This record gives sequence, C-alpha cells and structure tokens, in this order.
Amino acid sequence: MDWLKRMNDAIDYIEANLAGEISYDRAAQIVCCSTYHFQRMFSFIAGVTLSEYIRRRRLTLAAFELQTSDVKVLDTAIKYGYESPEAFSRAFKTLHGVMPTAARSGVALKAYPKMTFFLSVKGAAPMNYRVETREAFEVFGIYGTVCADMERSFAEVEEFIGKEYEKNTWANFNELLGRPRDAWFHAALFDHTETDFKYMICWYTPPKLEIPETYTRLKVPAQTWAIFHASNGPCDKMHDTWRHIYSEWFPTSDYEQTEGPMFEMYFGYGEGDAAYGLSEVWIPVKKK
Repeated sequence: MDWLKRMNDAIDYIEANLAGEISYDRAAQIVCCSTYHFQRMFSFIAGVTLSEYIRRRRLTLAAFELQTSDVKVLDTAIKYGYESPEAFSRAFKTLHGVMPTAARSGVALKAYPKMTFFLSVKGAAPMNYRVETREAFEVFGIYGTVCADMERSFAEVEEFIGKEYEKNTWANFNELLGRPRDAWFHAALFDHTETDFKYMICWYTPPKLEIPETYTRLKVPAQTWAIFHASNGPCDKMHDTWRHIYSEWFPTSDYEQTEGPMFEMYFGYGEGDAAYGLSEVWIPVKKK
C-alpha cells in the first residue's frame, strides 16, 4: 500500500534527522498531505503526538550514547536540540527517571524504538459515513484543556466531563436552553496545538438567546465535513471510532483533514435506562 510506504518513509526521514533539524512540512510532503493533517493522523495512529515521538527517540539515542561513550552531557544536549544542559537534564530525568550523568552507572533506562507502520488485517466491519457541505454555525459551552497525547486525552476528557457533571453544568445548561434536565449535548474539539487542545461541552447558539459570559462561544465557518456514525446506545465506542477513522478511513480515502473544530455529536432520545443515543464524529475535510 502506497500510504504505508509513505508513512514509513516519513519515519525514515525523521530518524535520519534526529540529531539535526526536522521539518514537519517535509515529513508531510513525503506522506503527500498537509502538515496539519499529518500531525493529527500521526497522533491518532501512533498514540502520541509527533513532537513527543521525536522527543522520546532523541532521548533514547542520547541515553545510548551516554552509556557507551565518553561524550560530554553538554555536547549530547546540543546534538539533540536542547539549548542548555539544564533543559536536557530535566527532559532526560522526566523520561528515564535519572539524571544524564547516572546513565553511565548501569542504571535501568527506557528505550523507545523506531516506529514502523504496517498493515493489520481486521474484521470486515463497515464504516458508515457521509460527506456534507454545511453553512456556518455557532455553538456555546464550557471547555477544558486536554493533553494532545492520545494515551492521556481520552482519560482526561472523561475526568473533565465527570467534574462538570458534579458541578451541575448539564442542569444549568439545559435550564438556560429551556430543555429537559437529561437532554444530550455535543462536544467541540478545537484550538489544537502540539501539547493540548480544548474540549467543550456545547450546543448550537439559539437565535436571540442572551448567552452569559460564563460560557464560551465558538464560530464554525462554512465547510465540508466527513461525518461518521459512531454508535447506537451508550456512547462508549467513541474512542474506537476515532482510531478507525484515522487508521483506516483517512489512509484509503480521497480526503484529508483541514484546520478547524471537530465535533462529537450526541443525539439522545428518552430518559433513564430507556435512553437511546446516536452519536457521530464530524471532521472538516477537503479533497486531496
């Protein structure tokens, strides 16, 4: 598969430049997609952000060199992109649990090997999706900042939702909208950076409704969306849906992600144990 080869070629480019400058733009060119799409896709497939993967690989190589040679800590720090021995030592201890100078004393260190992408044949479960162009709209809600590392983001989202539920955010929200107490909401994922993004419990802004300043308003421009059916019933399959989209759908589709908010759309019917839920993932896209 050409996509697999291009992803592995991008990894080869990163590996060849761990001791130098790595251009995200160049890596994305190798994969034949935009830099934004490459970073998002890498994070979901690899489970870590691109910057975190590069950091781990550099500190892995740095540990090998300190263990097997008389190289100075300062020289190793500069070689792998750190501006000072102090910054390098902090990063090294965060990853390995010891200071760089201790690497020569036979202590246990962590090693993160070079990543390789390969084809995994899975069940023939279909992915139900549609592509739609929609007019601009606005949502409002309450947001929390979540780590961009996929290993942590799902857990942090659940923690954020739990805290807001304890603060009666849902009840206050529904009271403002004049809806039943148990009505369902949507979630916006926006302002992505290399380290984090914002996750907002939200709903469409009704015409003429005065929104209190305690809520954040988010304007979403007109654009094309890839919309994926996530689940019927409990929305506990959302994690798997995200992974399938980036590991299976995007690599074989004619689309790539564009910059802008993404959404988890939750539509609920009924209350209590009889509640029925339909959920969707909305991602802004464009033709390659």
